[in-house]
Amino acid sequence: MPRIVRGGTRNRTFELFSININNPAPDRIPLLLVDSENKVKKSHSAWEHLQTQDGWTKPSGTGDEYAFLMVQSMDTWLLADRAALQKYFDRGFRENAIKQWPELEEVPKTTIIEALRNATTNCSKQYAKGKVSFELLQHINPSHVEAKCPHFKALLTRLRGL
Repeated sequence: MPRIVRGGTRNRTFELFSININNPAPDRIPLLLVDSENKVKKSHSAWEHLQTQDGWTKPSGTGDEYAFLMVQSMDTWLLADRAALQKYFDRGFRENAIKQWPELEEVPKTTIIEALRNATTNCSKQYAKGKVSFELLQHINPSHVEAKCPHFKALLTRLRGL
């Protein structure tokens, strides 16, 4: 069963990943998962995007199968499962405040977060990054996200192959 280690900041997450790559353990396969923060060029791998975005160099001994992106942020995954949003936020949730974007990964991070906040302004619990977003992540249906977010599908494919 995969174990998720939150690194805190972006740079700390990359640092922890690099430490684990450089200190291999037989029962551990480190994978890097971070927000892309913005649009990913269709021709770019996760590592190419991270090199451009953050100046990160792919650690030696790793390939494309070690880095994955939440495009453009984890919040995008949440919008892929509107039924989970409705159930989690319950009364007052305004689904019509969220557009039906045909390609969720093309929508800027700030637009996604604003849509979630607008949809939950009348709810007893409102959308916020951090505790609420991580709690909500536990309720989404991966198959809904896989169908709408190609980078999520790539991550699931990798995890299923382990």
